[in-house]
Amino acid sequence: MPSSGSPRVRKAVFPVAGLGTRFLPATKTVPKEMLPVVDRPLIQYAVDEAIEAGCDTLVFVTNRYKHAVADYFDKAYELEQKLERSGKQEQLELVRNVLPEGVRAVFVTQHEARGLGHAVLCAKPVIGDEPFAVLLPDDLIWNRGDGALKQMADHAEASGAGVVAVQDVPRSQVSSYGIATVPDFEDQSGRIRGIVEKPRPEEAPGTLAVVGRYILPAAIFNELERTSAGNGGEIQLTDAIAALVAKAERIDAFRFHGSRFDCGTHLGLIEATIRYALDHERLSESARRLMRDALQELGVADT
Repeated sequence: MPSSGSPRVRKAVFPVAGLGTRFLPATKTVPKEMLPVVDRPLIQYAVDEAIEAGCDTLVFVTNRYKHAVADYFDKAYELEQKLERSGKQEQLELVRNVLPEGVRAVFVTQHEARGLGHAVLCAKPVIGDEPFAVLLPDDLIWNRGDGALKQMADHAEASGAGVVAVQDVPRSQVSSYGIATVPDFEDQSGRIRGIVEKPRPEEAPGTLAVVGRYILPAAIFNELERTSAGNGGEIQLTDAIAALVAKAERIDAFRFHGSRFDCGTHLGLIEATIRYALDHERLSESARRLMRDALQELGVADT
């Protein structure tokens, strides 16, 4: 892929300061980003996606009370020693390789919950003046080919544009998303001409919804510093992107290959678990049998 447009994105921001109230009481002690899908927590899938895209600096924006994410990416000396003494080499490698060599994790504290835009702004001292990615671990994207962020990074590198992941949603659901206006959408992408956060269905400019993957220029930080609290009383990342678009900064909407699961909801997490179980190298056959047997027992399956 030619690199005439923009430098390759190397830093990724993971906003993980939310309280995960939808999943209480589980999230009273377990951050929602640590909820498992089959055999790995949600945050690991997002991290793997960022690393695949070429990121080697991972910035986790957390709150002062959540330590589980940092603990997960730290070394676990006692556990590693126990596994090594027991000869459990496969499990030992899994524990040691949550982050590969050459990839660093940086933790930044968001001292008060002021929205996604503010969480991204907290990462400014680490990001500096280069383009960067933002991944929301709640949005788990499954694809057998390149991950969503790698697809977006390739597009950003070739085009020089910022990139925002989008998907089509029913008009009845637009009030849950930022909605992009992209009059010249072609194939997988198109330049965003406007974007609005959580519009009412009758006022939405379309049904192309922003989902949890972004590649943004460092100029977004200046806009975030000037952005007032918007929808929900929070500093919205969508509002800052809209300000960049209004200044003729090129931000492209990008329709990725893959299936997105909204793991910020109970059904989304269940759906993701089913899909990943059915695609798992060792578990797929057993998972299919268990699901078939359960459906037959409930009287809702033909076979």
